[in-house]
Amino acid sequence: MTLFRSATATVFALSLGGATATLAQTLPPGPPVSVQMVTQPGPALPQYSRVDIPMLREGLPQRSGGRISVTLASWPERNLNGPEILRLVRSGQVDIGAVPLNTASGDVPLADVVDLAGLNPTLRQSRRVAQAMLPELNKELERFGVKIIAMYPFPAQVFFCRDRVTSLADLRGKRIRTGGGSSNDFVSTIGGQPTGIGFPEVYAALERGVVDCAITGTASGNGARWYEVTQSLYTLPLFWSISAYVVNIAWWNRLDPAVRTMLETTMAEVEEAQWQLGRVATEDGVACNTGNREGCKLGRLVDNKPMTAFEPTPADSEALRTVLTSTVLPAWVKRCGARCGEIYNRVVAPITGVQFVTN
Repeated sequence: MTLFRSATATVFALSLGGATATLAQTLPPGPPVSVQMVTQPGPALPQYSRVDIPMLREGLPQRSGGRISVTLASWPERNLNGPEILRLVRSGQVDIGAVPLNTASGDVPLADVVDLAGLNPTLRQSRRVAQAMLPELNKELERFGVKIIAMYPFPAQVFFCRDRVTSLADLRGKRIRTGGGSSNDFVSTIGGQPTGIGFPEVYAALERGVVDCAITGTASGNGARWYEVTQSLYTLPLFWSISAYVVNIAWWNRLDPAVRTMLETTMAEVEEAQWQLGRVATEDGVACNTGNREGCKLGRLVDNKPMTAFEPTPADSEALRTVLTSTVLPAWVKRCGARCGEIYNRVVAPITGVQFVTN
């Protein structure tokens, strides 16, 4: 695998450009608007500190001339684990929330299709699939009173392990924290034991040996300091943890049209910044976790007991594709229903080149 390499200046330029734009645009006079947002799995993650805080919490009040105020929190700051986010937005307790789509798949099984394990070997393809599926996903979500207003990735989702892991074969018999859904199917197929643990609790689970490995983004694990409780990083990109900013439709439709337009414009910029960050942070996370000072620009440099990264073998990359076709895709269609297989073949298969075939 070749991880994405891009100048970190791209992200900084986007942030600076967004900040400049916020000062240049204001809303016409009107009643104040207070927006409640709960977004990322941890306050130290760059998706939160480098995008959500400057562009939403700070940028929207500036851009609106003070008319929009934003109360922003990460999941642990509100004592949340993720699955509750969609329900809080649906109930109107939160106006805008962000959650990985596989976390929402319990309520909306179709949501898993964007990011099935092994489906998207590259971030570019992942974005094409996400954009193509957006109308179909919103048809499903609107039944719950919510809709997606932006989608974005985390860095490549890889294996952080307590012991030395150099291939998929080394994962057999290990207890592996997954995000549920198709990652469970993949881990089970290769002989691992999938274990469901909320992101904020994974550090302690790794530290105590409750799990042997855990799957997350290269930079996400760095932000959560998993390098303190693991020693090896197996960099096979299983998926990209595609996530969505979702909004309460009733609240959204009640907004002053000028306010809604400003929010739409801002969220489009946030979406672009997050995709750029996902690209940059994938490689940066590997560099930071392994003590590569020159390559570590965004995360925490691990100079005391750095991790060892192992590149995936060609055989493992091929195995990922094989398991997608033989197990992951059929298992998802079984959970989601025949209609989902039809949607996949119509919308996603032309992009991935992998057709779902009914046995």
